[in-house]
Amino acid sequence: MVPARSIPLQPLLHFPRPVPPPAEASSGPGTRSAEEPAGSAYTAAPPMELPDDSNLVKSFIAELRRRAEVELEGGQVDLSDGALLKFLRARDFDGELALQLLVNYHKWRRECPEITANLCPSSVLGLLQNQYHGVLDSRDTTGSRVLVYRIGKWIPKDFTAYEVFRVSLITSELIVREVETQRFGIKAIFDLQDWCFAHAFQINPSLVKKISAVLTDSFPLKVRGIHLINEPKFFRPVFSMIRPFLPDKIKPRIHMHGSSFVHSLCQHFSREILPPEYGGNGQGLDEVCQRWTQFILSSQALLQQLSLGAAGRGDGEQGGSRQVPRGAGKPRDSGSCSRNLSGSFPIVH
Repeated sequence: MVPARSIPLQPLLHFPRPVPPPAEASSGPGTRSAEEPAGSAYTAAPPMELPDDSNLVKSFIAELRRRAEVELEGGQVDLSDGALLKFLRARDFDGELALQLLVNYHKWRRECPEITANLCPSSVLGLLQNQYHGVLDSRDTTGSRVLVYRIGKWIPKDFTAYEVFRVSLITSELIVREVETQRFGIKAIFDLQDWCFAHAFQINPSLVKKISAVLTDSFPLKVRGIHLINEPKFFRPVFSMIRPFLPDKIKPRIHMHGSSFVHSLCQHFSREILPPEYGGNGQGLDEVCQRWTQFILSSQALLQQLSLGAAGRGDGEQGGSRQVPRGAGKPRDSGSCSRNLSGSFPIVH
């Protein structure tokens, strides 16, 4: 993780909802700005609502690329439009925060090789075949992807906690390529049925800090909710030791539903998307996990590229990873990520 900045970030970007222009300011019937979404009566829509090829979105991408070439010079970094959009969307087009997230992402990957160096499915095949993890086919009503983890399918003597975390990272790298997921984030259901002390012994402060980094400032995914079900009584003391390491903004998004979870869980998720095991009408958990395992296995080539630190182009991306030349941009010191270049990113009034 990149340490906290000594200079507080000043928000450079603000996207208020557009207000109707005065009647006399109209350019004439049927006319609209080049930045205005089709069918809208007003201009200055927030970038999150504009098409990727709009001039305003392109200006954010270009500026983030320029700044990234300075901050990440000498590294093998994907600076394609699609790759940079992931970070802009994750921070709602706050350019400074998107830059910080991009720098943190690459720093975290370098500093956690035990997790990131081998994202090939074969490295966690046993966990996948045990049907430990799956992603529901349908999104929830807010547009979030819903991930399921079945802790009882993790056999601690066979797989370390780092390998278990790698499964989550593999899925995150795959679904973050989806535009809807970039916009609406993810929610996770952790089924703690059969959680035991052998699992607890694998959780240490170092691992928790690395997980915390991903949850907050080192991965371009918005974590909208974490739901725990079937948690045993002795899990709560363990969680009380983990909680201080979690970021403040994540803590209120954690929900403990206990063993009689169906009613409360269905207050957060529609029954139509939940599996029958969780009180829903969707696909069964085994099928969900099998289908997701097949998808991961079919993504072998992409995951191999990510393991090598050279991500290929994704859907809709232009270009791909490239070596950022040393000396690109103006000279910087090692702490340049803390700099705040006021006015660098576009400002929308």
